[in-house]
Amino acid sequence: MLETGTKAPSFSLPDQNGQMHSLEEYKGKKVILYFYPKDNTPGCTKQACNFGELYPQFQEKGAVILGVSKDSVASHKKFEEKYSLPFTLLSDTELSCIRAYDVWQEKKNYGKVSMGVVRTTYLIDEEGVIVKAFGNVKAADNPGQMLECILTE
Repeated sequence: MLETGTKAPSFSLPDQNGQMHSLEEYKGKKVILYFYPKDNTPGCTKQACNFGELYPQFQEKGAVILGVSKDSVASHKKFEEKYSLPFTLLSDTELSCIRAYDVWQEKKNYGKVSMGVVRTTYLIDEEGVIVKAFGNVKAADNPGQMLECILTE
């Protein structure tokens, strides 16, 4: 996980509609950049839907929400449509952004070791600096936790 106070790594990734997004285009806004393992899994769905429910409050504070996983653009599109998600989902099939933000790590599941995305959320300020970093977050609680961060910033 990257340290707070460091410059957030730049990225350029396609969203669920195939449109490219880069961190630089969000300069001047707070960015919640959250990394999750997989579309349509219970934890990831709960996290995305909770971000969706709180989305108007994030917008009021001028914050942008970007969800990132290694799923394809098509998978993100189905996920967005199925749950009416109002924010951007970025596809990182090459793992470039996932690795840059140090969330591709060894995971243990029922004694089996594999590499995967560790659920991590970063709050990036208007200047592109990481001001908060949360690793191994609880999917259901993370959106509320991030809203609290925005409200107290």
